[in-house]
Amino acid sequence: MFLRMIYDDKLAQAAYLIGCQRTGEAIVIDPERDVDRYIDLAAAQGLTVVAVAETHIHADFLSGAREMAEQVGAKVFVSGEGGPDWSYRWLDQKQGGGIYDHVALKHGDRFSIGNIGFQALHTPGHTPEHVAYLVTDHGSGADEPIGMISGDFVFVGDVGRPDLLETATGQTGAMEPSARTLCESVRTLDDIADYVQLWPGHGAGSACGKALGAVPTSTIGYERRFNPAIKAASDQARFVDFILEGQPEPPLYFATMKRDNRDGPAVLGGIPTPDRVGIDVLSTVDPSKVAIVDTRPWPEFRSGHLPGSLSFPLINSFCTDVGSMVGGDEDIYLVVDAERLDEVVRDLIRIGLDRIKGWCPPEEISSAATATIQEIEVADAIASVESGKFSVLDVRRATEFAGGHVPGAVNASHTRLASRVDDVPGPGPILVNCRSGARSARSCAYLQRLGYDVTNLAGGFLAWDASGAKVDR
Repeated sequence: MFLRMIYDDKLAQAAYLIGCQRTGEAIVIDPERDVDRYIDLAAAQGLTVVAVAETHIHADFLSGAREMAEQVGAKVFVSGEGGPDWSYRWLDQKQGGGIYDHVALKHGDRFSIGNIGFQALHTPGHTPEHVAYLVTDHGSGADEPIGMISGDFVFVGDVGRPDLLETATGQTGAMEPSARTLCESVRTLDDIADYVQLWPGHGAGSACGKALGAVPTSTIGYERRFNPAIKAASDQARFVDFILEGQPEPPLYFATMKRDNRDGPAVLGGIPTPDRVGIDVLSTVDPSKVAIVDTRPWPEFRSGHLPGSLSFPLINSFCTDVGSMVGGDEDIYLVVDAERLDEVVRDLIRIGLDRIKGWCPPEEISSAATATIQEIEVADAIASVESGKFSVLDVRRATEFAGGHVPGAVNASHTRLASRVDDVPGPGPILVNCRSGARSARSCAYLQRLGYDVTNLAGGFLAWDASGAKVDR
């Protein structure tokens, strides 16, 4: 058996390529949309992708299952659990007409790829339709599973958050019943041997949990002994309180991903190739109607950028930041170095931002980069806040804000800021802070695009607290 985790650092997402080396057949589980990566990796191992599977309807990225079925004719395995609201609606919408070769799996259903056996386990809670897959290498003579593809059911050190149907998609009252359901799913692990390896769908940094570990894989036995969420499941009431407390605000784009993954992501047919444009074109773009995504480091951006452009440096939070502040219906122009263009395009299509119209290298924008954003050191900020010069906007998570904040600050997480604009203080100058200055920088550029007078707090709340200035807790 061949197994390889293909990991996306920006989304902290893991897909899995599993192949039977005797028959040359392979399956990809939970792929992102740029499926050429998986196809090429399989070919390099002498394998052909013949199937694709999903653990659930994802919220944090657009699935590549439909793309894979179109490009290589892969057979599709998805959950048939969860009821009509959480059934895949694109399976009968093949390009050019017809139905994709597919199986809607029920709890306990089995299928094989070559000599590799898979058994679907319905593990609801994170989502109603969620399934995990037990994997058995029959080619080696085994009759017991070697591992579990757990998706967003169990992570290293955590379990999938059960609140997203309410906090991300607006289904009021869904989180507590989902948490109770997840508790029952966790108890199904009791029937799985300690030695079974755990291959999760996400790692540290994912917004699909609150305490994911940075170790990529684990075992069922280890998690049973040391995973705090699994240990809490011995008592349902304690588990519900434990798992719902402190969950971060989900990025705004999660609701769109849920809808599109259920109804069917648009088929790309390949990686988009936006046109190279010069400053003569970019300077005529209306930034109130078109998103100009500037990927330069923050110091360069704030010192000079195209009016109305957005600041998204190519760090691990890039997808979360862009997905929270750029809509899927917006045309996009990029300010990016040529050698990172492919990376950025792939990042954007993975979260459904397909309308990439052009790109311009950073060195060409200097003549039109007339906009700036002020950044203030904490010593000057204290006096300005105390004198009433600034209103204060804190863009950290609510749990961070509760632990201590600048007196009088209004809190709106940067991942939800676009839906909280009416709560932004004003109309005068606004001092924006986060923990260290990065999330607030993204927020300053976003608010400046909307016409707000903003200043970033250098060093963020950490600098404010360290200065000895007054803090409300």
